[in-house]
Amino acid sequence: MHLDWITFIGMTAGACTTFAFVPQVIKTYRTQKTKDLSFFYFIILSTGLFLWLIYGLIIRDLPLILANGFSFCLSAYILIQKIKHG
Repeated sequence: MHLDWITFIGMTAGACTTFAFVPQVIKTYRTQKTKDLSFFYFIILSTGLFLWLIYGLIIRDLPLILANGFSFCLSAYILIQKIKHG
């Protein structure tokens, strides 16, 4: 698959914003503590990521689909842990 420079920028931006979640997910997984995390932040963030994912699917934009799909999964994991342990 040939990636043009615009797609490359989108994929790079998506990777940066998505992988920013990884340390929080790892910490949440290891400690099972979510007391200091905002419940409403993760509700709003997860909703927004899900809507971006739907939008990306509708317009068939690979960077949007990959970044927001993966970010939504990470955010949803933290939200589930917040509900479970919060």
